[in-house]
Amino acid sequence: MLEFTFAGRVIEWRGPAPYYYLPVPEEESAEIHEIAAMASYGWGVIPVAARIGEVDFETSLFPKDGGYLLPLKAAVRAPRQITAGDEITVEMTVRLPH
Repeated sequence: MLEFTFAGRVIEWRGPAPYYYLPVPEEESAEIHEIAAMASYGWGVIPVAARIGEVDFETSLFPKDGGYLLPLKAAVRAPRQITAGDEITVEMTVRLPH
């Protein structure tokens, strides 16, 4: 099981609807990449459990340009009014299959 705590700046991707992500830093992305084949359930996505402040959530990291993006749904962002450009800290655990 891999556990991380890291900070980063929230980015916005404007597709058909706005989506918000926290890029996983290079060092953590490299560690995740080492176990990606065991952790991924397809398409390179990696299941994780995460916490931002008092909000716990489960999601999947998206691979992007050799690293990963942590999706931040509205239910996760709303309690702390997180938006693009905000610097946030996340605790994250990669969930491996049993």
